[in-house]
Amino acid sequence: MKEYAIGVIPGDGTGSEVMAEAVKALAAITETGGPKFNLTYYDLGGERYLKTGELVPDSVLAELRELDAICLGAIGHPDVRPGILEQGILLKLRFALDLYINLRPVILYPGVYTPLKDKEPDDIDFVVVRENTEGLYAGSGGFLRKGTSDEVAIQESINTRKGVERCIRYAFDYCRKRGKKKKLTLCGKTNVLTYAFDLWERVFYECARDYPDIETDYAHVDAICMWMVKNPEYFDVIVTDNLFGDIITDLGAMIQGGMGVAAGGNINPEGTAMFEPIGGSAPKYTGLNKINPLAAICSAQMMLEHLNEDAAAAKVLNAVKDVSLNYLTSMDAGKMGYGTREVGDLVVKRIKEMAV
Repeated sequence: MKEYAIGVIPGDGTGSEVMAEAVKALAAITETGGPKFNLTYYDLGGERYLKTGELVPDSVLAELRELDAICLGAIGHPDVRPGILEQGILLKLRFALDLYINLRPVILYPGVYTPLKDKEPDDIDFVVVRENTEGLYAGSGGFLRKGTSDEVAIQESINTRKGVERCIRYAFDYCRKRGKKKKLTLCGKTNVLTYAFDLWERVFYECARDYPDIETDYAHVDAICMWMVKNPEYFDVIVTDNLFGDIITDLGAMIQGGMGVAAGGNINPEGTAMFEPIGGSAPKYTGLNKINPLAAICSAQMMLEHLNEDAAAAKVLNAVKDVSLNYLTSMDAGKMGYGTREVGDLVVKRIKEMAV
């Protein structure tokens, strides 16, 4: 039996509740003949920060580097000023572990409501590959005469040839492995951001020469947003920079039914990777058994796919589709017809049934 070393960061608020259901699904995979997962838990988050002032100690960071993957619940605490946990934990992990790919499937599961009229699961099934360590999120810039009437704020977008190319090549490889429409769309803004996206566009078409089996396409980010609403079936894989990727993936979450089913991965293809539900810690729902755990379970499914455990990943995905179609009346917190733990139990039950 193959074994993997997995770090679990339950995080804050309802993070631990949804992560418990993802762990149950992984245990069911092991019980039905899949790989074994050796879990190590880390108490990173708001509670630890409030008690000790620590965010991510160097000793913990060193341990995380040695893992096969990390499962994250959610980070965000009402008693901690916004920005501290996000920068001190999430961004620190992203940069320290060089998690340069953010991977966001936008999938409409059967039975899930989408606000897009007349769109079905076959119409909403694409993936966004977002560069995750550069762009406007690199932190370059500053203030001049801060707090005065002459204040100047500068925020610079950093795009390196290396960073752009490795992201684009990952997207081409992913598009090929995905094996669906085999079409890769570059999302940019070449008519205004003429330096950054000149680099992106040149590298995109240079890399395309090595992937003759992949159809290539370009669209401005504003057009991408319109088409995601009007014709989401047009897309297969989209590759873009950090800021645009952040924006269009939230739009993607809404057209796939909401944060309760949206999962994502932060990936270093040569190192470790971290997978998480897209929704926040939702502290007001903590302990109420009301949060939809499917996004967390889908993040575990993404982890299995990343580890090349394709059969196990397919089991979890099919179980999620079965539960969303046959059991849940809504994807919204508290309206599913089942509680957090009960939804997790349904997924586990379906995984085990598929093994018989």
